[in-house]
Amino acid sequence: MTSTTRKRAEALGLTLCLALSLALAAGGACAAELSLPPGAQQSFGTLQSPGAYAMPVGPWQNGTLPVERVEGRVEVAAWHIPGNADTPFQLAKPMRDALVADGFDILLDCRARACGGFDFRFATLVLPAPEMFVDLTDFHFVSAISDDQGAVSILTSRDARSGYVQIIRAGGSVASIRPSAKPASVAPTAEVQGVSEQLDTRGHVILDDLVFRTGSTALGDGRFASLDAIAAYLAQNPSRTILFVGHTDATGSLEANRGVSLRRAQAAVTYLRERHDTPARQIGAQGAGYLAPVASNLTPEGREANRRVEAVLISTE
Repeated sequence: MTSTTRKRAEALGLTLCLALSLALAAGGACAAELSLPPGAQQSFGTLQSPGAYAMPVGPWQNGTLPVERVEGRVEVAAWHIPGNADTPFQLAKPMRDALVADGFDILLDCRARACGGFDFRFATLVLPAPEMFVDLTDFHFVSAISDDQGAVSILTSRDARSGYVQIIRAGGSVASIRPSAKPASVAPTAEVQGVSEQLDTRGHVILDDLVFRTGSTALGDGRFASLDAIAAYLAQNPSRTILFVGHTDATGSLEANRGVSLRRAQAAVTYLRERHDTPARQIGAQGAGYLAPVASNLTPEGREANRRVEAVLISTE
């Protein structure tokens, strides 16, 4: 991001013109002006033309997400708002009101659970962390359409210290929007494909986004989608228990590796306790050392794969 863009983004009472907000547009008339709180910092911006966006127009239900396919120019941007205390609803409402005032029709306006929670979030386009963060139990989504300004979606969420906003603008007219024949597709990663499904059907899931160097037990300061998904799963299933099991490569002694693997599992427990306030009775940690490899320890790639944390469902009902 240029210094000029950053200064504008941090200005008091930040006002963004969607058609220009990504600093990538070539010009033209502005769409609805959307105001973000003071201190907002743009974390991501991209433009695809031509492009297509499957915009949610209803909550997740019966295993599908109702969408409208919007074709044409697609702009995606995200903002991080450090120190902001607004709820996701409070972040979204001024922008929703601005769209209504500018002639947009609201198609969907919902909070996390009403939208469909975990299933909704992973069935629609959301930028990955750290550009965008979504608390699966605390987000707000708005989609809207205008006859002459195309379609707009707004997604807001927050963590303990900051607010997050994602805005997608697509198409140029209502005529370019057609119903999608299929629900939005889901990328085939563990957290997106369905942590809950893997836990319920296989009894365990490898947390692919937790990556460790040899001997390291630190998760880092970012967000981890797999752990956020497990927190949501446990919140929706308060009688169930997850055991995090840490694993290592075969470098070093078994005793030392058991200690390292236990601390890796404990890092996952700490994340859920501190970030999501998950009850201690629902989560635990164990270390297996190098006793359960998933790949050969003879190659660097195999050793990297073996340094992992798995979530194991230990409930029997």
